[in-house]
Amino acid sequence: MASVLAGATKTAHHLATSLLSAAEAKVGSSIPLQVPVKEDDAEKTFTFEGIKGKNIFVGVPGAFTGTCTAQVPGYINAYEQFKEKGVENIYVVAVNDVFVMKAWKQQLAPGGTPVHFIADDQGAFVGALGMLFDASELLGAPRSKRFVAVTEGDTITHIAVEPDPAELTVTAAEKILPWL
Repeated sequence: MASVLAGATKTAHHLATSLLSAAEAKVGSSIPLQVPVKEDDAEKTFTFEGIKGKNIFVGVPGAFTGTCTAQVPGYINAYEQFKEKGVENIYVVAVNDVFVMKAWKQQLAPGGTPVHFIADDQGAFVGALGMLFDASELLGAPRSKRFVAVTEGDTITHIAVEPDPAELTVTAAEKILPWL
């Protein structure tokens, strides 16, 4: 009986991920403008409606995971280089709650950082980008693929998606800077 339930749960997770995820975003796609996300307050949501200028969205599978914790400091440390290339904001987005994202930001940048750590706690933002994958076996639920999207306003001008979310080959900060 337990194996039947485990199999049904796994199937349900795969189905939920498929249903929540749109077709994968590509150059020319728009970011989801009306999907609420959180940054500093669990009670307060915001959307990217009205976003202007060049922005970087860094999608990561999970706060405090090894590869993500290796990737994000590259964006924090290169923030001024991104600004020099005309970037308005850098948003690190994960399917985690706001409390986890705040704690992770504090750990990675104890002195503060202008990089925004965005909690997509329901996976709706990355799902609308088509960037959810079923990470149930390792992380317990659907999570964000590892991706970087460069936008001009709400339009994606460049996008990179890691073929293996546990790897950091095409989405490291030093790989993205030359695109700008």
